[in-house]
Amino acid sequence: MQPPVLAPPSAALEATDLVKTFGSGGTAVRALDGVTATFGSGEFTAIMGPSGSGKSTLMHCLAGLDTPTGGSVRIGGTEISGMGDRALTLLRRRRIGFIFQSFNLLPTLTAEQNILLPLELAGSKPDPQWWDAVIGSLGIADRLRHRPSQMSGGQQQRVACARALITRPDVVFADEPTGNLDSKAGAEVLGFLRESVREFGQTVVMVTHDPVAASYAGRVLFLADGRVRGQMRAPTPESVLDYLKRTGE
Repeated sequence: MQPPVLAPPSAALEATDLVKTFGSGGTAVRALDGVTATFGSGEFTAIMGPSGSGKSTLMHCLAGLDTPTGGSVRIGGTEISGMGDRALTLLRRRRIGFIFQSFNLLPTLTAEQNILLPLELAGSKPDPQWWDAVIGSLGIADRLRHRPSQMSGGQQQRVACARALITRPDVVFADEPTGNLDSKAGAEVLGFLRESVREFGQTVVMVTHDPVAASYAGRVLFLADGRVRGQMRAPTPESVLDYLKRTGE
């Protein structure tokens, strides 16, 4: 029986009794085993757990990148679990932002073109004030004409952050966003994600294995064996590490 997860006042994202099974019969693997969790609007949540705990599978199901075997996912009150491929594609394009460990920038496009790509695919134009706010916060105004090969890893990830935020999504999902960065660049990206929550009211859900990265979040959810095993508010690197040691995760 998983412990209850306290629901914040306003939910941007909800998972209810989420189950994901891979394979069938005797070889079936239950990657998610009845996960229920609520992610508040304007909240930064880190998801942690050992390899095989289900954290990446949970993120993929929450973001509509994978279909759960059972249970439901709601983004901003919209049930996505039964959506068709086209409807899911449109929802991800307009209401979800993604930040990946490997940046996932298109090498032939400039930073500006990469950032604007989600809007172009949606047939929209950027709001000038929002553009200035995002670009200014990330400090990449002087990199907009550069292609990815002309930028450092930290600069590329800041461009990826801008791309994730430019559509003003309901939720930004960050999958090990500092995994390919040195500690200084990683701290800058994590600091920006935290500021996007404080200044812009953004909702961020981040998968990480790093206690230092998790400490930038307002809350940490701990997974093990496909279930939520606990949560922590106002985490510090020390408190997260202590929890992981105590639970053997």
